[in-house]
Amino acid sequence: MRAAVRTRYGPPEVVRVIEVDRPTIGPHDLLVRVHVTTVTRTDCGFRAAEPFLVRFFTGLTKPRRTILGGEFAGVVEEVGADVSSFSVGDHVFGFNERFGAHADLMSIAEDGPVATIPERFGFEDVAPSTEASHYAMAIVRRASSGAASGRS
Repeated sequence: MRAAVRTRYGPPEVVRVIEVDRPTIGPHDLLVRVHVTTVTRTDCGFRAAEPFLVRFFTGLTKPRRTILGGEFAGVVEEVGADVSSFSVGDHVFGFNERFGAHADLMSIAEDGPVATIPERFGFEDVAPSTEASHYAMAIVRRASSGAASGRS
């Protein structure tokens, strides 16, 4: 399968589209054929390791994860043995916190930030909506727990 891969930090030119191994899935995972993905500010920051602090999470001298891409929309191609919420052929979208959406295929946990696409929407409609929603939900959860106001 093809993927946009970077093996070092730097400008957009460090990314190359190459053949890579097909991802494996565990018993609770989905294998999704990616139809639409985005290149976000997060992808660009992680690609370039800007700010430098990013390297402490992603690899000091070179990136541990070589395929970026969080937002995706596509079709479930395979499901793990214990998956009950999705079926092969389902149209899904979501945000892969571990990246990997800049590839033909990616894996994501069944209980991760992934959902079935409502029939009235296409892949292009839903893929670009997930990263901002992911961050907004994290802030809402933090605020509702009292952490934002200093309450515990």
